[in-house]
Amino acid sequence: MNLYDLTAHQLLSLIKDKKTTVQAMVDSILSRAKSVNDKTHAFVRFHDPLLSDGTCPIPIGIKDNICIQGKLATCASKILNGFHAPYDAAVIEKIKGRGGVILGSLNMDEFAFGSSTETSAYGVTRNPWDLKRVPGGSSGGSAASVAAGQTVWALGSDTGGSIRQPASFCGIVGMKPTYGRVSRYGLIAFGSSLDQIGPLTKDVTDSALLLNIIAGFDQRDSTSVNKPVPDYTKALRRDVKGLRIGIPKEYFIDGIQPEVLKAVREAIEVLKKEGAVIKESSLPHTEYAVATYYIVATAEASSNLARFDGVQYGLRALPEKTRKTTLVDMYETTREKGFGDEAKRRIMLGTYVLSSGYYDAYYLRGQKVRTLIKQDFDKAFEECDAIICPTAPTTAFKIGEKSNDPLSMYLSDIFTIPANLAGIPGISIPCGFDANKLPIGLQIMTRAFDEETLLHVAYTYEQSTAWHLERAKL
Repeated sequence: MNLYDLTAHQLLSLIKDKKTTVQAMVDSILSRAKSVNDKTHAFVRFHDPLLSDGTCPIPIGIKDNICIQGKLATCASKILNGFHAPYDAAVIEKIKGRGGVILGSLNMDEFAFGSSTETSAYGVTRNPWDLKRVPGGSSGGSAASVAAGQTVWALGSDTGGSIRQPASFCGIVGMKPTYGRVSRYGLIAFGSSLDQIGPLTKDVTDSALLLNIIAGFDQRDSTSVNKPVPDYTKALRRDVKGLRIGIPKEYFIDGIQPEVLKAVREAIEVLKKEGAVIKESSLPHTEYAVATYYIVATAEASSNLARFDGVQYGLRALPEKTRKTTLVDMYETTREKGFGDEAKRRIMLGTYVLSSGYYDAYYLRGQKVRTLIKQDFDKAFEECDAIICPTAPTTAFKIGEKSNDPLSMYLSDIFTIPANLAGIPGISIPCGFDANKLPIGLQIMTRAFDEETLLHVAYTYEQSTAWHLERAKL
């Protein structure tokens, strides 16, 4: 098998046994990344990989909304053209501290606004399993790069499913840690109460390894939680006997692709055979999750993106007028030319729900419903240790299929959004394929800061099946 098809833990073993070198590994994977990038368009730019001493010198790709000192950080938007990050994000400091080799920046939906990586100012990323289909979003470049062997693992961000949904579409493992578990310092904000950085990997063991590196308290992030970080690799055991797994009836509804439903039900049976106790669960406010999310998230996006006005960051555009240009003219022209259609849509929605006369009717009510959704999970976890459901209602759709139908696009995240609203961890792992050989994802959710149980259940299922061994063939 080629080095670029291997996992991080396999490569670390080869290096330890002197069967390969760090240089050979990096050369092989970087060569692969560049040779297929014209097909996937996962990377928007490559960096000169710097090798340094460390215990985990694994090549990694970084979503383009995470700051790397001295490198462009554009969030796949024209408005940040020319912006070079003045500092490393906390997660980048940790990766560099362990000798990680940063290969480059990965494509994404502009400012993480999307579920398909079609809103990027740099063009569409394509799914390695079928180049006519989307890789999911907004961390589509991260998921596609791992699935295509262009990097060993990657970092993405998840605001409403932006790690888990593309992981599902690309047949890899994607984890959203608990809100506050991983520092957001250096992550260019979309929804500050929802955003969380997390790993995209080839298997669950790698997910635990990368989480070990990036997790931990950071006083520079006011939302970072000061709790001890366990060694997540110790949770990797194949034994779920007596573990209570809830199946939420609200997640098994009409409209799900039948092959997805079948694969997820078969996955539940696998865990049952492994000794898990399967029981019906209920999350009654699930039906309000998408509407609540698009109030809260757009409000926060509107606030966060107000800073991009042509004064301090990136693009500055002036109107084509002969008369004296005012400051307002510069603001309007910069934002008109700098933001794409989806960014403008979300900014306008968010500004509206925060506006005078509508704040109580929309934003305040949305926050109250968010509390009800969190309380649903709290109650469910009194009866079970983990919750299982589909990651996405369908497999990867064709490029352009939902571009003119925002509501249909937003519903792609219907099963992932609740975990962000509640702040709990979630993971997507491969659990099968549809008739077109497109991957299907199984989502597991657990209590806040219980990533150990999350990884435990995921590892047990993974080791009981062979889906994680499949590789996309470009």
